[in-house]
Amino acid sequence: MRLAAYVYPGWHPIPERDASFHPGFTEWELVEGCRPRFDGHHQPRRPQLGTYDDRDPVEVGRRVRLAREHGVDAFVYGFFWCRGKRVFHDALDLGFLGSDEGRSTPFALMWANRMPRRVLPVRRSDLPVIAGDRLVKTDVEDFVAFVAYVAERYFTRETYLRVDGRAYLSIFDTTFFIRELGVEGATAAISAARAWLREHGHPDLHLAAIDPSPEVIGVVRDIGFDSVTHYVLLAEWKGPLVQDYAECAARRAGQWSEFADASGLPYMPSVAPGWDASPRAADFGAERPQKYPWSPVVTGEHPDRFREALARAVDFARDTASPLAFVASLNEWSEGHYVEPDERFGNGWLEAVRAAVCLR
Repeated sequence: MRLAAYVYPGWHPIPERDASFHPGFTEWELVEGCRPRFDGHHQPRRPQLGTYDDRDPVEVGRRVRLAREHGVDAFVYGFFWCRGKRVFHDALDLGFLGSDEGRSTPFALMWANRMPRRVLPVRRSDLPVIAGDRLVKTDVEDFVAFVAYVAERYFTRETYLRVDGRAYLSIFDTTFFIRELGVEGATAAISAARAWLREHGHPDLHLAAIDPSPEVIGVVRDIGFDSVTHYVLLAEWKGPLVQDYAECAARRAGQWSEFADASGLPYMPSVAPGWDASPRAADFGAERPQKYPWSPVVTGEHPDRFREALARAVDFARDTASPLAFVASLNEWSEGHYVEPDERFGNGWLEAVRAAVCLR
């Protein structure tokens, strides 16, 4: 069993955000500007090592080294692709793979089939949670082109993460992928991508379905997925505004076997140290909308509780012979789930990882 941490690659300016906000915009502005919105609300959450540009191989290497020293085996980078267009790619290509630590560390990709938001913090509650222009639509030809691109650029690296010899790849919004293509289309796309890999001498895929909804979880195996997992599985998204970390983590752990049974596939648990997307949302006070990014805030988070939650995931993975377990995430500061050192607990989150993984 190996532990992988998800990485959000959005901590540097890009032209698309320069045009939408102002030149040089990053979400560090949201992180620094967030303030408490109720009693016991811990904001702002600041990195102990300071804010950083994730294109910088020195700063990225420093964080990769710390995480590896505390039990993280691999990193899964969000990979933004829309019909050949990429954004945030410099975090992986320049920051991670440009560092000595990154070049020697196992990594994989999660296709983030979304485009970044154009308005942050979100101020309007009358718009859809996911605007239509953010949806990344695909088809068989495009999916094959996507897999071919990442195979030739990344699967060929010795450090690319493999599961039983196959290149690990996950899809962030599996449900949308299947709805967009339909069951037959999704099956054809995955089959065609695998055929391209064979024909060009690349390893086969280990394709992971992230957060498949109840309507699709029963067909992911037939479509061609190899495992099921989640990105962040913690809060009850339609539950109370404030939710307790220990209760949320225990409830979610009780569902892991259900996901395996429903899908007929191995389930690889993912554990988050917290959840609070307040930096991405304007403060509506008592009139807070009941949807992302005004989603519930998880309180009572603490490295000790995170250690307990992650230890359950490690035990589950080992007991079920699951090849991977996940931490969500290394650095999602604007959603309140990160294990990088912060001003509140220092290295506490990473020490929790080491205790959960290395001391069991």
